[in-house]
Amino acid sequence: MSTTLESPPQPAEKKVEETEVGNYFVSNYPPFSFWKPDQVPVVEGVLARPAPTDVPLGVYFHIPFCRKRCHFCYFKVYTDKNAAEIKAYIDAGMREMERFAKQPYIAGRKAHFVYFGGGTPSYLSVPQLKDLTSRMKDLVSWDGAAEVAFEAEPGTLNEKKLTGIREVGVTRLSIGVENFDDHILESNGRAHRSGEVDKAYHFARTLGFEHINIDLIAGMMNETWENWKDTVAKGIALGPDAVTIYQMEVPYNTTIYKQMREEGKETAPVANWQTKRDWVSYAFDEFVKNGYTVTSAYTVVKDPERIKFIYRDALWEGADLLSCGVASFGHLGGVHYQNQAEVGPYMQAVDAGQLPIFRAYETSHEERFVREFILKLKLGHSEFGYYQEKFGEDPLKFFAPQLNYLQSEGFAQLTDKDITLTRDGLLQVDRLLHDFFLPQHRQYARYT
Repeated sequence: MSTTLESPPQPAEKKVEETEVGNYFVSNYPPFSFWKPDQVPVVEGVLARPAPTDVPLGVYFHIPFCRKRCHFCYFKVYTDKNAAEIKAYIDAGMREMERFAKQPYIAGRKAHFVYFGGGTPSYLSVPQLKDLTSRMKDLVSWDGAAEVAFEAEPGTLNEKKLTGIREVGVTRLSIGVENFDDHILESNGRAHRSGEVDKAYHFARTLGFEHINIDLIAGMMNETWENWKDTVAKGIALGPDAVTIYQMEVPYNTTIYKQMREEGKETAPVANWQTKRDWVSYAFDEFVKNGYTVTSAYTVVKDPERIKFIYRDALWEGADLLSCGVASFGHLGGVHYQNQAEVGPYMQAVDAGQLPIFRAYETSHEERFVREFILKLKLGHSEFGYYQEKFGEDPLKFFAPQLNYLQSEGFAQLTDKDITLTRDGLLQVDRLLHDFFLPQHRQYARYT
């Protein structure tokens, strides 16, 4: 491993003021555009190894179905599948998981955490959900799992559905509220309305979920300062255990971008970046006044000692993730992988007795160090000794130009032992993290 980056970082670009098409959000490293089909056999090699004894295992299942496609959504989702087609998809997912579960690397391991993402996992009926989870547990045990997380769309949640979700063992329920204004929800393509949030949240509270999170988005189309303050106030009034606040991006494969292209526009019809940062900063301040703690660039938590997000934290620290379902992302033995992005090729591969993996990337020791450092910097604080012990690398030397830049621009406070991001740095951390990429990953980096 080298002791510092070979080239100094490019000067950080001027603050992006207008929201244009593209992704800044750093969800993994190296970026997905570097994952290639010719590395898929490496995953097979990992699966043939003995199971590790010191790496936690997570299980992810992807539900690609929704009632309606949001205008800002860039995931592959299906809004036209009937019950028979959904059953066929679940059957395929279980055949995929069964194939994984028989491999030496997975066989006999228990899941430390489980995550249902989408799409809309709560789109499934209670019988479909119970069938799915029962079969998953038979393949990879959840006994003793520290967290079972589940994404939900408010309009799909009634008392029967929420009771079923709780009964299958979900501990962390994440409700996609996004905004409390019905006009904003409608104009952004959301299927639910604000009244459904209140009903779902309050009934969920009676069921004893250990952790209820709500998602908000700063900068949806037609958002205003007045509305945002009202949304924050209503979020505080609900009193969730945690709140995740994203800043609106407009990726290429969204309805919003398609409209921009047809109209020949380069600027998206949403707030500029500084306004979105101001809105999130305001939300952070208001939640802190009401007893919450800012725990990352996107989250406030009411009781940080009790409420953890195990899925996120384990993945950032390099846990294995057995991921099943169309377009899902996994990580096994230091190798990233993604499944086929369309249902057709995905199910054809499963039916042929193959793993439906589309592309993969075998990370090096150096890349795993960079990955963990940049992802955990989103938490706002890092101690360098941790990386020296785990990777034998000193971030203070390796990232010297980048860290000094953050300090000189007022984005961070730096000592010889740690770094702490300022509020200004935290709110634009994803833009700043691109300078921490290894030189070969700075160009053509895309998170799609």
